[in-house]
Amino acid sequence: MSDKTILVAEDDQAIRTVLSQALKRSGYAVQTTESITELWHWVKQGKGDLIITDVALPDGNGLEILPQIKSLRNDLDVIVMSAQNTLLTAVKANEGGAFEYLPKPFDLQDLLKTVEKSFLNKVHSLDQLKIRSSQPAPSEKSPLIGRSSSMQEIYRLIARLTSTDLTVLITGESGTGKELVARALHSYSRRKNNAFVAVNMAAIPKDLIESELFGHEKGAFTGAIKASPGRFEQARGGTLFLDEIGDMPIEAQTRLLRVLQGGEYMAVGSQKSQKSDVRIVSATHHDLKNLVSQGRFREDLYYRLNVVPITVPPLRERPEDIPDLVQHFLLSSEDELTKQKSFTAEALTLLKSYHWPGNVRELENTVLRLSVLNIEEVVGVDSVAKEIQSSKSATDTTLQGHETLSSSIRLHLQNYFDAHEDQMPAPGLYSRVLHELERPLIELCLAATKGNQIKTAELLGLNRNTLRKKIKELEIEVLRRN
Repeated sequence: MSDKTILVAEDDQAIRTVLSQALKRSGYAVQTTESITELWHWVKQGKGDLIITDVALPDGNGLEILPQIKSLRNDLDVIVMSAQNTLLTAVKANEGGAFEYLPKPFDLQDLLKTVEKSFLNKVHSLDQLKIRSSQPAPSEKSPLIGRSSSMQEIYRLIARLTSTDLTVLITGESGTGKELVARALHSYSRRKNNAFVAVNMAAIPKDLIESELFGHEKGAFTGAIKASPGRFEQARGGTLFLDEIGDMPIEAQTRLLRVLQGGEYMAVGSQKSQKSDVRIVSATHHDLKNLVSQGRFREDLYYRLNVVPITVPPLRERPEDIPDLVQHFLLSSEDELTKQKSFTAEALTLLKSYHWPGNVRELENTVLRLSVLNIEEVVGVDSVAKEIQSSKSATDTTLQGHETLSSSIRLHLQNYFDAHEDQMPAPGLYSRVLHELERPLIELCLAATKGNQIKTAELLGLNRNTLRKKIKELEIEVLRRN
């Protein structure tokens, strides 16, 4: 039997009972309450070795009492539970000095592991999770929306990174909100009062990348009529967001790697080194590991950028977030009429069932378009069905454009025999033709489904694992269209 006592503050009797029984079975002594006042009284008396508290309690807020607890008893770990599953809740929990934040509903085993972790490695964990008390309070408006478990993991990771300058690599399909994650990392960091500078690496001409990033001196090249600071200088003290890093030319990657390794850079045409003082956050929709294997991305740069990876899930994998996103788009619209609109439950259900190849960006455009074009204040399921059918029709049109594929194959085969009028082609024709046609066929189907491998496999009549294997073997790059 452990001599550790855990104080549990939870107003839901059922949850309180389940937690108490589980903790007692694990060998801990437990005291429970539904009152912040009583919890604070216990803390002042020196009771308890660990606290597990909900945020919303009848007589107070569990987050608001955190600083008081840590001020009085800094060695007392606090695990915060909350049904208010937002990024701001996670950040405030960490800002207040919470040992861990667990969004409801959570797995009971995860809670027990967290409790064990607190007792086994308390000092080390606090050093990692404690946020500087001098950090300004974050804005109440969070750019990230979603209560799904995948988004909760992102919130918790962002909250843990607020007191560090670790380099972050954000991956995910186009339209998932990678830049929003980057901005959230900056907004809740200790660099928040300095600049957030975003640069799209795919939009910069190859020969201007170094000048764009590091700046240039007057006369450094034709057209350089005056000195100009680069993005590293503009982001000094803040965050430099390198979007679409996978599209960066290999030559420029080498220069960026030197800066990340040495912490210094020189403007084009200058002999004077400048110290780099930026936090690097990069993003890509590419599979960088695949690009590394193809020799299109430096392996050493990949590991420099991928210190902390964050993967933003596609919208189709978190459909439960769609109602919240719809509400957010309506309320944040600049159109006053749109702010007054709403969607019926049936309409929201239909929106949740669609696969959203363009992800959150496509959903936002769809919601705003539906709300503006509908005269009624409430958008119904028929309007949504018509809009979704229109989107599907666009995909069908693309497929129709490839209906001549079979005739093209016949023509391709005929060319083989026309080229060998006097003799038969060399043996192995089946494998040779199959190899030549397989790649473009898969690429066409991927393009028609906007990169959706599940639909592509169905279209081709292949097993999904077989399709993935062929994509890898044929080195096919899967790009999502917006």
